[in-house]
Amino acid sequence: MKSFWCFTYAQALSCIFPVIIFAALALSKYVHLPYLHRYDLILVVCLIAQAMMLILKLETFDELKVICLFHIIGLALELYKVHMGSWSYPEEGYSKFFGVPLYSGFMYASVASYICQAWRRLHLRIVGWPKAFWAVSISVLIYANFFVHHFLFDGRWLLTAMLFVIFYRTKVFYELNDKTYKMPLTLSFLLIGFFIWIAENITTFLGAWQYPDQEKAWTIVHIGKISSWFLLVVISIIIVAQLKKVKNDSPRPSISLSD
Repeated sequence: MKSFWCFTYAQALSCIFPVIIFAALALSKYVHLPYLHRYDLILVVCLIAQAMMLILKLETFDELKVICLFHIIGLALELYKVHMGSWSYPEEGYSKFFGVPLYSGFMYASVASYICQAWRRLHLRIVGWPKAFWAVSISVLIYANFFVHHFLFDGRWLLTAMLFVIFYRTKVFYELNDKTYKMPLTLSFLLIGFFIWIAENITTFLGAWQYPDQEKAWTIVHIGKISSWFLLVVISIIIVAQLKKVKNDSPRPSISLSD
C-alpha cells in the first residue's frame, strides 16, 4: 500500500499541467468573462500555468523545450485534422488560427509534460532500446500515417505490429520506495493511451473539441481511438527518450533518465 500511495503521489505531481487544462475546460464552460471568448481564456490559463511551473521549478527548462516541440507538432496535426473534418472547434475565439484555437497545442504539450515529469520523478530507465534508426523511422511513419490515411490506406495496425517487433525486448524500469519495478515498454504505451482516451471523453464532454457524431449530442468517443492515442504516445516517448539519449550520450541498450 505504501508503494501504491507513493506511485499515486508521483503520478499526481506529474499530471499537474493536464489537471490545470481540465480545470480550465470545466470552469470556462460555466464561467464567462466579458470581452474574452472561452478558447482565449483557456489559452491565457495555459500560458500562466506554464510560466508558473517553470518559476516554481516544477518543470525544468529542458522539459519546457520538449513541451514547446510537442506544442508545434500537435498544432500542425490539429490544423490538418480540422481542415479534413475529423473534428472541429465550434466556438468563437480571437486566438483561433484556421479554425484551430492555439490552446489545443497545449493538450499535446500536456502529454509531453506528464511523460517528462513521470520520467524524472520515478527515475525511469529503459533497457533494450532499439537503434536510433528504427526508433526514429517508426515515429516518422506513425506521424505520417495521421496525415496520409485520408488519401491512402490506414496503416495503424501494420505500424502497431512493427512496434511490437522493434520494441519486443525493451523494458522500462521505475523506482518506488527504493524498490525497482519493470514492465514491457509496449504495455506502458497502451496504458497511457487508454487513460488519454478516458481523458478525451471528459474533454469532449466539456466542449474542448467536437467529433462529427457529437454535434447534436455528446456520445462516448469510439473505442478505436485508443489505437490512435497509443500511436501518439509512442511518438511522444520516442522523442523524449531520443532527446535524453542525445543529451546524456548514454550507450545503447540502456537509457538512464534520472536527470
